[in-house]
Amino acid sequence: MTQDDVTLRPYTADDATATLRIFERAVTETARSRYSEAQVLAWLGGPRDETAWHERRAGARTVVAVVDGEVAGFTDLRDDGYVDMLFVSPDHGRRGIGARLLEHVVEEAVRDGVAALSTHASKVARPVFERAGFVVVERETVHRGDVTLDRYVMRRVLPHAPQPPR
Repeated sequence: MTQDDVTLRPYTADDATATLRIFERAVTETARSRYSEAQVLAWLGGPRDETAWHERRAGARTVVAVVDGEVAGFTDLRDDGYVDMLFVSPDHGRRGIGARLLEHVVEEAVRDGVAALSTHASKVARPVFERAGFVVVERETVHRGDVTLDRYVMRRVLPHAPQPPR
């Protein structure tokens, strides 16, 4: 598979189940390589309401990556340049889908005149963001009950988008 085999498109309500499942599997399967069982369960939290999940995705300019008709990953971009989610299905990991999604986010942000992108990256996602030009601003520890999770505040300054002629 190449990046040419990946189609990006805007999220729709029909993607709620697939994106929620990707999130859950990425946390419980992929993240397990860098986080303990207790940390994975704390990160995952309790059961999610699919309607609330859909509303959050719809409000966050979510983009999905599709491979052979199947949603393989997703990301989003808030108007302030914050990338809240970047998740790829374990079935499609390590094939450039996360990189392609971030490339799209960067292009969209530059076009919108966003000065910089930021995110809170997990230990698993950090290398993907670094390859996309993000740098670690600081390491931080978050608490989910009595469980701690390490993550990274990351940022990428963007060039100014060319302004259309008047």
